[in-house]
Parts: sequence; C-alpha cells; structure tokens
Amino acid sequence: MRRVAATAAAVFGLLTAGAEAQDKTALVGGRLIDGFGHAPIQNSVILIDGDTITEVGTVDTLDVPPGYEVISTEGMDVLPGLWEAHAHLQLTGHADYPHWQANYFDRFADEIMPASAVQLLLAGVTSTRDLGAPLEASKSLKERAARGEIPAPRLFMSGPFLQAEVDDWEKGYRWAVTSAGDARAKVRTLDEAGMDIVKLIDQDKMPKGVAAAIVDEAHKRGMKVVAHSHRPNEIRVGLEIGVDNFEHTGLTTAPEYPADVIAALRERTATGRIAGGPLYWTPTVEGLWNFDRTVANPEKLDGECWKRGLKPDTIADIEQSIAEPGQLGYTRLTPLRKPTLKRKIEQLREAGVVFLIGTDSGIPMKFHCQSTWNEMDVLVRVMGVPVMDVIRAAVYWPAVMMGVEDELGTVSAGKKADIIAVEGDVLEYINLLQHVDFVMKGGVVYKRDGVPVEENL
Repeated sequence: MRRVAATAAAVFGLLTAGAEAQDKTALVGGRLIDGFGHAPIQNSVILIDGDTITEVGTVDTLDVPPGYEVISTEGMDVLPGLWEAHAHLQLTGHADYPHWQANYFDRFADEIMPASAVQLLLAGVTSTRDLGAPLEASKSLKERAARGEIPAPRLFMSGPFLQAEVDDWEKGYRWAVTSAGDARAKVRTLDEAGMDIVKLIDQDKMPKGVAAAIVDEAHKRGMKVVAHSHRPNEIRVGLEIGVDNFEHTGLTTAPEYPADVIAALRERTATGRIAGGPLYWTPTVEGLWNFDRTVANPEKLDGECWKRGLKPDTIADIEQSIAEPGQLGYTRLTPLRKPTLKRKIEQLREAGVVFLIGTDSGIPMKFHCQSTWNEMDVLVRVMGVPVMDVIRAAVYWPAVMMGVEDELGTVSAGKKADIIAVEGDVLEYINLLQHVDFVMKGGVVYKRDGVPVEENL
C-alpha cells in the first residue's frame, strides 16, 4: 500500500537542515538499555554506518574497526530515542485556545510547529505522533522535514481531528463528519496528504455507521486510528468499531471506569491477534498529576527550553496567558481528577492494555521540552509501573503500534541510529531523562555533552 512506500521514503529517510550522518560512528562504553526489555548490556559498543546501526556488542566482544569516529558513552545509560506518542505541535503552552487559533494560525507552518519539533528533538524525542493540527501546516512540516530543511523528530501525523460537531473557531484544525460517505472522503483526503493517523473524537456522538466508516476506510489505507476515551461511551463505541489506540484517562471526576467497560477491555485484550494486535492506550497523566505542583512552584514555566524557535512576541503572549497558573479555566477540574488517576491506571493495567508514553504536549503549561520525561517519571514513581515497562512504552511499543518496528524502537543491528544517552542510572532514577546528554537521530548528532550541536540544527 501507499503507506509502506511513504513511510520508507518520507519517515526513515528523514534528515534535517544542513545535517548529514557521520559516515561511521562508534558509541563505546555505556550501559545499553536496548528496548527489548531484557538485561542491559554493560560496556556496550554500537557501530553505526551512515544512518543505520550495523553491529551491537561489548568492548570485550566487538572491536571498533579503523575509520570510525569514537564517541565515549562511559558512565552513561544508552537507550533508543524516545517517542512522544501524543503531541500537539501547533500548540506551545498558551492557555487561550480561541485566541491562539485566531492569532497564530498563519504562523503554525513557519514558526510554531518547527519550534515544537526541534524542542522535542533536543529533549531526546526522535519520533513523535502529532495528533491534531491544520492539514496544510501538517503537510508542509512533514514534507520540509523529509527534504532535510528543518530539524525534527520522525513525524507521524494525523492532521485535523474528525468529530461529530465543530465550533467555528476550531474549524482550522477540526473537521465535522456528517455521513459515512463524508467520513470516507475526509479519510481519503488525509491519506492523500500524507497523514499516517486518523484522530477520532466524540465517536459516541456519531451515528455508529459513520464512526465505523472512518475506521474502516483508515484501515483499508494502512492508517492507524487513535480515539479519545474521555467518556465511557467513547470507549464502548471505540471498541465496537475497532480503533487501534485510546488516548487519555477521562475528563470526568468518576473514581474509576465502569465495570462493563473494563470487562469489554479484557475481552478485547484476550483476543489480541484476532482483533488486529494489542490494544494500545496513551494515558497522558503527568499534566494532571503535576498540576498542583506547578501551581505551588511555577518556576519551570520560566525555563528557557520552550522558547527555542519562537519569536519574542509569541513568547510574551504565552507568558501572559499562564501568569496565573492556578486560575486557568482549562484546568478547573484537574484537582478533582487527580485522585482518580491511580485507580484508572491500575484498572487499565489489569485489563491488559499496552501503554504508550504520550503527554498532550503543547496544551496549556505543557511544553514540548518538559513533558515526555515527566510522564515516564509519574508512571514509575507514582503509578508503580515497572521502569523497564515504562521505557518500552516510550521506545519499543510505539514503533510496533505504528508498524515501523523493523526500523525503529530498539538499538539493534539493522535499525535506524536513533539513540540517546544520559549520565547516570535511569533504571533507578528515571527522572534523569529530564537532562538528556546525547541525542542522535539517523546517525546525526543533535546534542552532545548536554549541549545542542548548533550546526546540525
């Protein structure tokens, strides 16, 4: 199908502005957590030719051949590049959505989305799923990244949301679907524009045949379907029509998922291969869990990393919109939702869904350079998810979900050289990922010794 060819050409071949892969590179000495989930490899050696890993071994079993540039990873944990499975590149933390859409729509393609992309990349995110943005801006960003004009993670994009009804101010990035024929036509438009994913919301508010037509047409075209799971009925309908991946843990303050929903999830995960593979879930809990901490100590909102690539007036506008972080209408229910999160995560784990790491990065006060590691930290430290499971949710499972595990997701021979490294022991202290020291994507080094490599950016 077109999807396979497009992925090979536009995603895996993606380099960035003025950046070329070193001919031959060896990463030597670090502890490799390769993404497969088994014991780490001590004193690892990773040989890279161009944009591809050719061999993996240890200093005792694999010599570095002549002609390689050797980069020491001694004292570091080495991992596959992270995925951010739920980003909004058109957003950069501003708290007033109607204002943002009205005043920045014409800046999305040239300023906002490229800035979001490079911020993710420098945070160690080498692949991202962008779930909801104007189609032309999404298409432009993806094509320029594929041509090597801008630095970016590997981009898996949805373009506009598909939903039952859309307010006037949202129409630039959300499309209303009115019939089964309209559903198929809009999916076809997304596919022909090069989008990889369909972002479906409010599927419980659509006639069942309309929602089913979206999923059916997307799957015929090799596209993945992700769907909101804020309301129990969104989950019920989503399971019936066969979505691939649910997003979020719910907007309501209900203390847990209803029993029939959990029973349906258990039934779906019990028939994984028959139903088309695992059922994936992107919880996006860190923003909810950390909200009161941000209100109590908003110092992180003054950080510099989220300003990279943005114009001074954009930065000033974002800053004024979040000047009173505890008074935003967007977050008024958050303190009531926080106590529900542990139980919901427990229910989802018991039901057998496969977690992906995603954060809603870009929403109010959620900056692209800060969000992904926070999600991993909350899942490990608060929710009790084993650290290796969380790492695999950030590197391996997203690649499987998107059908690109032959190229991404692990540090192993034949995979693309998307690799990060951090000083210290991330299996003990996962929050060390807030300071990624080394970032390589496709054999190109974008960050070294904690400092961006500006000539490659």
